[in-house]
Amino acid sequence: MDGEKCCGCGGKSTERSAAERKKLIHRLNRIEGQIRGIRGMIEKDAYCTDVLVQSAAVNAAVNAFNRDLIASHIKGCVVRDIKAGDESVIDELVVTLQKLMK
Repeated sequence: MDGEKCCGCGGKSTERSAAERKKLIHRLNRIEGQIRGIRGMIEKDAYCTDVLVQSAAVNAAVNAFNRDLIASHIKGCVVRDIKAGDESVIDELVVTLQKLMK
């Protein structure tokens, strides 16, 4: 199973290039920093609207992360599995998209 190995997460994993991994981790680090900033705002009793604006920025950053990751998943994992004859990946993708759109 190219790109798949048991890791305790249902038996699947995704091998990423060093560049892709670095990009995703960089985005997550920025999001983590934004969250810490919001926590600091709450600790300093910042005005609600200011906190909400920062919260919206975090939501936008997480959505951008999800868009990049789902595009990579479709172009890589989904295409690979369909080419290998495993069409169950389509149902998995639909469930994942439904979760993202809640």
